[in-house]
Amino acid sequence: MELAHSLLLNEEACNQLSEVQKAEFIFEWLRYLEKLLLATSRNDVREKQKTLVEQLLSLLNSSPGPPTRKLLAKNMAILYSIGDTFSVYETIDKCNDLIRSKDDSPSYLPTKLAAVVCLGSLYKKLGRILGNTFTDTVGNILKAMKSAESQGRYEIMLSLQNILNGLGAAATPCHRDVYKAARSCLTDRSMAVRCAAAKCLLELQNEAIFMWSTDLDSVATLCFKSFEGSNYDVRISVSKLLGTILAKAIISKHPGTAALRQSIRRVSLEEVLELLGTGFLRGSSGFLRASGDMLKGTSSVSRDVRVGVTQAYVVFVSTLGGTWLEKNFPIFLSHLLSLVSQSHPKATQTQIDAVCCRRCISFILRATIGGLLGEKAQIAAAKDICQTIWKLKKVMDVAASQHMLVCALQELGNLIHGLGTTAAPLLQDSSIGLLDSVISVILHPSISVRLAAAWCLHCIAVALPSYLTPLLDRCVERLTVLKSSPEAVTGFSFAVAALLGAVKHCPLGIPHGKGKIIMTLAEDLLCSATQNSRLSAQRTQAGWLLIASLMTLGSAVVSHHLARVLLLWKCVFPASPKDLETEKSRGDSFTWQVTLEGRAGALSAIKSFVSYCGDLLTEEVIQRLLPPLPCAVDLLIQLSSILKTYGNPLKTPSVVYRQRLYELLILLPPETYEGHLCAILKELAADLTAPDSQVAASTFLLPPLCHQDDLLILSPLLQETDHRFIEEQLLLGNGGACGSLEYDPYSIYEKDVEGDSVPKPLPPTLSVISSAAKLFGIVCAHVGEAQRLLILEQLLNSMKHTKGARQQVVQLHVVSSISNFLKYVAGSKGSLGPDEMRRLALTLVMGALESPNPLLRCAAAEAWARLAQLVDDGAFTAGLAQVSFDKLKSARDVVTRTGHSLALGSLNRYLGGISSSQHLNSCIGILYTLSQDSTSPDVQTWALHSLSLVIDSAGPLFYVHVEPTLSLIIMLLLNVPPTHAEVHQSLGRCLNALITTLGPELQGNSTSVSALRTSCLLGCAVMQDNPDCLVQAQAISCLQQLHMFAPRHVNLSSLVSCLCEILLDNSVLVNLCSPYLLLRRAVLACLRQLVQREASEVSEHAVMFAKDSREKLTPDANIGEMGLEGALLALLDKETDQRLCHDIRETLNHMLTSMAVEKLSLWLKLCKEVLAASADFATITCVDTMQEEEGHKLDDASVLTTRSDEKPHPFTNPRWATRVFAAECVCRIINQCENANSAHFDIALAQEMKKRDSRNDFLVLHLADLIRMAFMAATDHSDQLRLSGLETLLVVIRRFATIPEPEFPGHVILEQYQANVGAALRPAFTSETPPDVTAKACQVCSAWIASGVVSDLSDLRRVHQLLVSSLTKIQAGKEALSHLYNESASTMEILAVLKAWAEVYIIAVQRHKNNKQTLKTTSYSEESVRNGSNSSYGLLDLVYTDLGTLSRLWLAALQDFALLTLPSEFASQLPVDGGAFYTAETSENAKMHYYNSWALILHATALWLTSTGFVVADPDEGASNLSRPVTPTSMCQDSSSGATVKSPEDVYTDRFHLILGISVEFLCSLRSDATMESITACLHALQALLDVPWPRSKIGSDQDLGIELLNVLHRVILTRESPSIQLASLEVVRQIICAAQEHVKEKRRSAEVDDGAAEKETLPEFGEGKDTGGLVPGKSLVFATLELCVCILVRQLPELNPKLTGSSGVKASKPQILSEDGSRLVSAALVIISELPAVCSPEGSISILPTILYLTIGVLRETAVKLPGGQLSSTVAASLQALKGILSSPMARAEKSHTAWTDLLRSALTTVLDCWNPVDGTHQELDEVSLLTAITVFILSTSPEVTTIPCLQRSCIEKFKAALEIKDPMVQVKTYQLLHSIFQYPNPAVSYPYIYSLASSIVEKLQEIDKRKPEDTTELQIFQEGIKVLESLIIIAEEQHRSQLVACLLPILISFLLDENALGSATSIMRNLHDFALQNLMQIGPQYSSVFKNVMASSPALKARLEAAIKGNQESIKVKLPSSKHTKNPGNNSSIQLKTNFL
Repeated sequence: MELAHSLLLNEEACNQLSEVQKAEFIFEWLRYLEKLLLATSRNDVREKQKTLVEQLLSLLNSSPGPPTRKLLAKNMAILYSIGDTFSVYETIDKCNDLIRSKDDSPSYLPTKLAAVVCLGSLYKKLGRILGNTFTDTVGNILKAMKSAESQGRYEIMLSLQNILNGLGAAATPCHRDVYKAARSCLTDRSMAVRCAAAKCLLELQNEAIFMWSTDLDSVATLCFKSFEGSNYDVRISVSKLLGTILAKAIISKHPGTAALRQSIRRVSLEEVLELLGTGFLRGSSGFLRASGDMLKGTSSVSRDVRVGVTQAYVVFVSTLGGTWLEKNFPIFLSHLLSLVSQSHPKATQTQIDAVCCRRCISFILRATIGGLLGEKAQIAAAKDICQTIWKLKKVMDVAASQHMLVCALQELGNLIHGLGTTAAPLLQDSSIGLLDSVISVILHPSISVRLAAAWCLHCIAVALPSYLTPLLDRCVERLTVLKSSPEAVTGFSFAVAALLGAVKHCPLGIPHGKGKIIMTLAEDLLCSATQNSRLSAQRTQAGWLLIASLMTLGSAVVSHHLARVLLLWKCVFPASPKDLETEKSRGDSFTWQVTLEGRAGALSAIKSFVSYCGDLLTEEVIQRLLPPLPCAVDLLIQLSSILKTYGNPLKTPSVVYRQRLYELLILLPPETYEGHLCAILKELAADLTAPDSQVAASTFLLPPLCHQDDLLILSPLLQETDHRFIEEQLLLGNGGACGSLEYDPYSIYEKDVEGDSVPKPLPPTLSVISSAAKLFGIVCAHVGEAQRLLILEQLLNSMKHTKGARQQVVQLHVVSSISNFLKYVAGSKGSLGPDEMRRLALTLVMGALESPNPLLRCAAAEAWARLAQLVDDGAFTAGLAQVSFDKLKSARDVVTRTGHSLALGSLNRYLGGISSSQHLNSCIGILYTLSQDSTSPDVQTWALHSLSLVIDSAGPLFYVHVEPTLSLIIMLLLNVPPTHAEVHQSLGRCLNALITTLGPELQGNSTSVSALRTSCLLGCAVMQDNPDCLVQAQAISCLQQLHMFAPRHVNLSSLVSCLCEILLDNSVLVNLCSPYLLLRRAVLACLRQLVQREASEVSEHAVMFAKDSREKLTPDANIGEMGLEGALLALLDKETDQRLCHDIRETLNHMLTSMAVEKLSLWLKLCKEVLAASADFATITCVDTMQEEEGHKLDDASVLTTRSDEKPHPFTNPRWATRVFAAECVCRIINQCENANSAHFDIALAQEMKKRDSRNDFLVLHLADLIRMAFMAATDHSDQLRLSGLETLLVVIRRFATIPEPEFPGHVILEQYQANVGAALRPAFTSETPPDVTAKACQVCSAWIASGVVSDLSDLRRVHQLLVSSLTKIQAGKEALSHLYNESASTMEILAVLKAWAEVYIIAVQRHKNNKQTLKTTSYSEESVRNGSNSSYGLLDLVYTDLGTLSRLWLAALQDFALLTLPSEFASQLPVDGGAFYTAETSENAKMHYYNSWALILHATALWLTSTGFVVADPDEGASNLSRPVTPTSMCQDSSSGATVKSPEDVYTDRFHLILGISVEFLCSLRSDATMESITACLHALQALLDVPWPRSKIGSDQDLGIELLNVLHRVILTRESPSIQLASLEVVRQIICAAQEHVKEKRRSAEVDDGAAEKETLPEFGEGKDTGGLVPGKSLVFATLELCVCILVRQLPELNPKLTGSSGVKASKPQILSEDGSRLVSAALVIISELPAVCSPEGSISILPTILYLTIGVLRETAVKLPGGQLSSTVAASLQALKGILSSPMARAEKSHTAWTDLLRSALTTVLDCWNPVDGTHQELDEVSLLTAITVFILSTSPEVTTIPCLQRSCIEKFKAALEIKDPMVQVKTYQLLHSIFQYPNPAVSYPYIYSLASSIVEKLQEIDKRKPEDTTELQIFQEGIKVLESLIIIAEEQHRSQLVACLLPILISFLLDENALGSATSIMRNLHDFALQNLMQIGPQYSSVFKNVMASSPALKARLEAAIKGNQESIKVKLPSSKHTKNPGNNSSIQLKTNFL
């Protein structure tokens, strides 16, 4: 293929190839040439032009295939447009000659066609340059057309379109001729030719004025004719033509002179609509011909014409645009409705016709109003519709207005459903009276109008949940009042049912009590039904309908009424078969009608119960459901005889009864009606083969039974399209009925089928068949085998005995039943039974495989394969395949070949690569042959589809066949005519399957793989050029697959351009271009995949593409400005298909995730435009306090606005859903920035970086925009948008609260926006705001107050006031809140308010605490103290006023929560009427709200309780007079009730246990969804609780409670990794241990006081371990604590666990530094460990001491890392601190434990000493300082006998000696400091040995320094510390030795003195030394004057030196003293710190 990449065709290479490869090679060269020509310079092209033209012409002559000829023509045109044009006439002549040629052989045809295409292309590109040659050319082409076959006609039409396009107005002379030719083609028998003709005429009307003026009527009639017998593509093309021409007729300004203008009449809108209306009502029969038929009343418009005209209406309006529609909507609406009025009886003469016409009208209204208008215009349209309804209501003639009303009501419902809460103003406007108009129509005499009105109310309720309850009340009230009017009873019962169906779409629900009201009403209706025969049918239906719809409310409501429902169910059927007999003999036709109606209703109600309340179906309930079933089945069997007796009136009721019973039985488990299986089966068989079922119902019976993929080959109508709603009627044939609501009123409350559209149940005669077929599958699977055989034989016979059309119908029913049976058995893993069964099933299916109905063949192929799957026997499967092979070899008819080829494919699909490879080979061989059968495109399509199934299922087995298959596919792609689009679609599926099979291997580089890859890409290219949209969709999904497996080889830029082209085509007018939904879906699915991997590349390619194609495309396609992101957002706003919208959102989310940070401004601008496009600017400006720096930004904004006035705004009135998405995007952008550069949240840094490079962009610079967007969203009409806006505001507050404002220190940047925040929140607290919005707003309020942005109280009060107002509102509890929603909604609101207050209170307390601490630690100036305390007290003060109320409500909420979390077995003990804030019935729904808010409330309550200290009783405690009872189990009961008043102690105990209980319950079983916030809050609450003495005493005195708590905390630590949670848990553990210590101390103290006089020995032992020392796991607090601490320590330092390290002894491992969190955790655990001995008795302490010491020393050993500067790591510091705590424990001195402790402590010291000795020869790098400090701690903190035994003492001294020898100066400094403290130890037994051993070496060291003279500060420090040690020795020494020591010290000191000369030139270190020595001398001299004098006397040199120094010093004393002070400090401080720490 590389050889194909050259300017000239490489003919040598080409000629060596086989035919297929040659075609591929040429196509590849042409593809390359097209790109190359555009990139080559003009001169280079001219050089080669002659050769190129020759090559292209010779290719033209060699019969090229369709894609090749198209590309060839394109290249020829490009070549001439770049190169010279003089030879072009020659080329045109050659082409004309080719066309004139008389050769009619099929082999010559491609050349002729290529010539035609070539001419079209040349004229299109070169246009007027070709001057007047075009008349000959056009004449020639038109002449050729007369004898052309369909392919020729198709290509000629397209070629003419191109010629007209290129020539423009110059082609006028030929217009009439072309028009004539195209007219005949528009009604051609080939559909592709019709499409081409429509395109040609569409091009022609641009210039040919006569088409939309004089010939307008005939063009319209022609189009109507063209619709007859058309397919979907023709309808789309022709409707586009018709709509465009009619639109043109209205808007055109005619050119030309005045004379001309008069001759052309202007066409008015009325005339155009009249024209369209004629087509809709009379079809193509014209005006004259129709009259005769009209009189006879026979002709009915064929449905395809009606559907075509419907689409033309939509095109017509879309072309004129949204603004036109707004102006002319009333005219348009009245015209549309008149089409279904009585003035045109033809349209609505039968119900079936009426339903179809109504669908068409609804479709037009939906597509225009729903698709083209923005929200404001939609509201205006709704007003118009409303006025129309008022007018129609006044029309007396029912028949005349009913269908118009139905259409108007359905559209009104849809409109409001789409508008959501933005429709609120529409309903509040009393001048319109929308609700009144709809409710008044409910009494209309026509049932379909009543249903439509009820559905409209359903839509209103879903859109505006606040209207749900009032509407329900109103309808129930009317129903009760008007009980005696039949219309009212049915109408209002429909309305109530529809409204109940809406409840599941409204999360806030309806009050629980409504269920009871409706149930009572239903019972009343059923009981009063018999009183008045005029009303009995209506009341019966209404009663059961209400009960059935009540079931949709779910088990929470239904469980309360279940008993009554079951009773009614029992009573509606006779108790025994005998009663049924007597019934039969008694009734008449009317009573039977009512009875059947009632029983069908009861069955519906029970079916509804089973499907909506599955969880109530317990064994007991099922037992109560069963008794009436046998009777119901009996009645089913008797129905036929009853029908015979009473005749026709019972026909419909009996069908309905059957259907209801079948539906119920399908839902119930078959075991429940086991005894009746056979009877039911007989009835089903009779139903399915009944002689009167005439309608062939294949289109609704079979699709569910066929495989989704197989439906693609049948008809585009079965696929999803934008026109599915109206196209469905064509599937049913002209006689079939469309679904409509009046066929089954019970469907009004069902779950919505698709989106917001009305339920469309089929007529009962059809739906009973589909239920019967389904039930047959289930029942047949459960009867015995003999029974099964009988029934199948019966079916077979009935099929044989019917003839003709009837036989088809029966066959259809039988096959669908058998398919259902096989599907059910396969699904339930059953078996088929004996061989005889197989034979029968096979025979039944086999016939259908050769049925003329393609759907039936499809279903049969599926059943065929399922049968093989069930039998699961290789031989049987092979046999089946063989049958198909034989048939395919012999048969010649299309039907057999298609059926059996699909059967092979299905076999493969269900059984994998069927078996042997030989089998696979023969299968593939046959399919290859069939797919090349060019005589029948159908056979090709089915065979290729099967092949794709085989490829898919064969997997790796298929590898051998990949190459031949691929070349077959390419060959067919290059040769199948474009008119056979369905063959191309199947080819696309094959290619897709092949690519999947090859998978990642496509990345390979071997020649074979790259050849395969090139072929795949080539195939995709051919399909991309195909005119058929579905083929293009296949191409895109193939490229998507390729991109997934071999991304490098897919040209991203061309793929993206291709995608954008299709998308932009769309975004211009959704209803027009790329009308294929599947193509749009393919494009988006592909984009979604591409942006996941390379979003920025895709985005760049899109912008490049937009810039290149700017000239070609409409100005609306503005990717250039808004980027692909903007184009997608605009598309999201216009697109209506749910799946597509989902894909668009996903794509945008991926783009946002990967690019929002880089393209920050673009994204924010897009979001802002979407949000601002809707905002009423009046509301914004009132609070827009702009920043000062925004001055220049404003100018930019004004520039933008002035510019955008000229061109339309990219987002005109975006819908609310798009705005919600934009608001969500803003939150996502903020999150993305969080993970990026920190400058996004630091304004100073951001401004600096922006200055450095203006391209830098940071989020913080856009804060004003973020606030404004959040504000716009939060104050919108739409509730969803308000929620998103508040969420955005919350995110902004949380992220930006702490960022300081650089220009005003002490302030934050959010402060200037407080007005905006206040204004955004205020509307959410009005009375009519729904509770979910208020709840969200409360969260934002508390976040705002807690964020600390505003410190000034007067400013905070605004927001605080909102919370206060809501607190007042909720104080009345669950009684006072609104009755619009379910009680759980008010629970949500109350708890949100309480949670918000809790958050504020917690923050206030924390700030207050922090302020106190800062006040303590730092001394403020007076003023700052005042201010600081002011704000912290301030916030507390704000809360304090309401704290009494709050605490009461908080406790009540916590008590509710505690009750709700009780396990279900305590349900009986719960209060009957619920809690403080929830009702018993809604407790399930309320639980969730409590889960969301309890944690913070708990924390706040704990803080409040601690602040009252559990001591001060509340003023209203005790004799509490609460404003309302909290709950029956209230904290402190009302004194008036006569209950005993609890003492404060009891009240506190209750509260303490409440908080503790909730915490423990939550923490001990943490759910996986428990948030970090809840866990932390819970632990903080426990901390707060244990901060005060009273609760600590409770915990201390109740050991079990403490242990329980510890175990729970242990579990938290094990299950939650977060360090903050673990630290908080450890803090609680520490408090528990403190509590235990306090308790033990208290007991000891009181014991001592009591037994003061008694002997000490008799004192009982307190503390754990009593007098045995045993600690029992599970009963011991200490043991539990140790477990927990060990868990923490081992998690951080696994080496501590000998089991883990795998050795008993201490294993040498390198010490390590832990992370900061790890260090904190270890330190906290060590603190707890060191506290433990104090909780034990002396014996107990002995038990735990080894463990404690092991752990503490272990931590020391594992973390003693050398740090620079001799510091200690925090863990070492903690372990030394702990060690000190343990060693100085009183237990070490207590007489009972003294000896044991001493032994253990010696061992511990030995362990520490052992740390030095390398264990196994490896030297551990432990920090000597840490270990020496540990030894020092031992020496100083234990009793002398521990450390004074000689061996230990010797070791210790050696360690110190060794340390003194270490070269590291810091070690020496620390060693001196430690020795200093040891030498000073008061007990000589301890300190003397050290002094003896070490003093001399210290003196030596100092003398050594003295000789060397120190060089740096560390040596100076060593010297200073050494001197200090000697000085301390002098103080300790006895008198007689002192003089010797002083004599040692003095010479050393004096040697460092300098005289005044030396002082000047000395280094700073020498000078410092001099000062230090001098100072010490000055001190020592006076103290030991005698020694001093002796020394001085004995050594004159020293004396002289001292004197000189003193003199020098006195002169410079003023300068020197300060400096010496400074240098001394550092050394001092560090030693002091060490002391305070551990010694």
